[in-house]
Amino acid sequence: MRATETISACGHVNTKSTNKTTFEITKETHLTQRGDCIIAVNATKGAADLNQEFKTIACRQDARITVKFEADGERETVKAWGHPTLSFTHPTDLVVRKSDYVCSRTLAIRANKAACDFSRRFVEKLRNPDQKVRITLTAEAAT
Repeated sequence: MRATETISACGHVNTKSTNKTTFEITKETHLTQRGDCIIAVNATKGAADLNQEFKTIACRQDARITVKFEADGERETVKAWGHPTLSFTHPTDLVVRKSDYVCSRTLAIRANKAACDFSRRFVEKLRNPDQKVRITLTAEAAT
């Protein structure tokens, strides 16, 4: 089983990408200096907007979730896990966590990267508010 989602987002001048446990994509257009986990804003989808097929697969115990980013030729890939308690109900945010914590904003858990693990070259691209970011989410599970 496999489902894919594509999200478009933008960079922001206040992107820091220094959080050690999470990273976030948001539909919000603003970002304060305190938002150290937010790596892209003005996203076309939040958790509630993801298609039902993706959500169903991501909620399986054996679900693997891959998040791929592309911005101006720079790429980052994050590997994480789904979980049966994911609700995908938050209207604006998608959060990937290194921990097992789950809330309405959680897209995936036990990730191999947080915001601080993204290459500084990639983060520099994300500090440009005109930078478009393509995000591809893939949820996979055994049939």
